[in-house]
Amino acid sequence: MGKISKRVTDRLSKTIPAFQKILERARTRDVNESDTVMIVTDMLADIFGFDKYTQVTSEQAIRGTYCDLAVKIEDEIKYLIEVKAIGLDLKDNHLRQAVTYGANEGIPWVVLTNSIYWEIYHIRFERPISHDLICSFDVLELSPKREEDLEKVYLLCKEGLTKGKSAIEEFREHSQIVNRHTIAAIICSESVVSVIRRELRRLSPQTSISTEEIDTLLPEVLKRDVVEGSDAEEAMKMIKKSSSKALRERKSRSKKQTQEIQEPTSEQIASSAEPPPTVAASFGTSTGTQSIESTDVQQDENPNSTN
Repeated sequence: MGKISKRVTDRLSKTIPAFQKILERARTRDVNESDTVMIVTDMLADIFGFDKYTQVTSEQAIRGTYCDLAVKIEDEIKYLIEVKAIGLDLKDNHLRQAVTYGANEGIPWVVLTNSIYWEIYHIRFERPISHDLICSFDVLELSPKREEDLEKVYLLCKEGLTKGKSAIEEFREHSQIVNRHTIAAIICSESVVSVIRRELRRLSPQTSISTEEIDTLLPEVLKRDVVEGSDAEEAMKMIKKSSSKALRERKSRSKKQTQEIQEPTSEQIASSAEPPPTVAASFGTSTGTQSIESTDVQQDENPNSTN
């Protein structure tokens, strides 16, 4: 993710503490959902940098219903927001509602919030529709002095959505690769297991060690939740796909190199087609040079000539 500009950092440093006080008071009063939507709208303007009159709308119709808020830049919806009352805990049925809105509208990014807790989800348009939690944060726990906190908030900022690949998309790609499930899948991959076997044999060359034994032990070494479940399966598929692609590329390069060695070049073909050069000896005379072949012909034409 790109570096956050000083202007945005200054804005976040000023507005986050201000809204922390507002949210504390609103939670004490236990404001309803409509009032919470108003607070979130102000947060989108003051913290996240949007124009709440032109870039934030509550009139986004989705199959006859309206989502709470939609954020758009140049008439392109960037993400939908499902807002719940500040005193409610965010639950699965709230998430299903938000994901349904996004899936029906073809919008991959949805946010679920009660103004204090924010959850950012990415929708995968597959059968059935699925979703991934990309990031979450508690506004009351944020500190403008922590870079990690600023980066989380920046994912939803206007500036992070308008420069090339969005910050939120870069963060998603990074989180897909750098996570405990992917690392566990790499450790369990055939190439790494082979390295482990090699290192174990180095410790004891006389000991017979098979890769199957190592595969059996890995679940005891790694936590169960990182090697089992849908996330672990997806990570393993990604590793296998990457390994297969790398293997195909190596085979392709090897085949190409072999062909280059075996197949003669156009220069070699042209060179082999030329007749070998005729080597003719010559000798000098007072009037020039005369080839031996010419002399032999003259002698054959005058068999009676003498020296």
